[in-house]
Amino acid sequence: MIRVSDIPESQIEFSAIRASGPGGQNVNKVSSAIHLRFDVKSSSLPEAVKSKLLRMRDARISSEGVIVIKAQKFRSQEKNRLESLERLDDMLKKCQFVDKPRRKTRPSRSAVRKRLDSKKKQGSIKKNRGRVDDY
Repeated sequence: MIRVSDIPESQIEFSAIRASGPGGQNVNKVSSAIHLRFDVKSSSLPEAVKSKLLRMRDARISSEGVIVIKAQKFRSQEKNRLESLERLDDMLKKCQFVDKPRRKTRPSRSAVRKRLDSKKKQGSIKKNRGRVDDY
């Protein structure tokens, strides 16, 4: 399994930006949020992992094949940097996970019979509802 630690640091680009949201006077002075940019197409990942990453339906992956992750959860720039790396690692884990093939199954005869019997019973209950005539 390939992890973020296997990717050379030169292929991951970090840029510090100002975080959005509340934070008082300090938010306008300190660039604590991190933009992580990782170009999948020009990376050293195996071709199978690259193609799976590019096929993922994720808003963080651009049409050019660049993953952009914005981390601004913490006040510390270093903590945000680590969080962005963790998110990239999660994406790599997801794309390397192999789903086991689905096997077709059929409900048993007794299960079908029970379902149809309960539908008939519910239908008869609804059918018998209504106005009572006392003539």
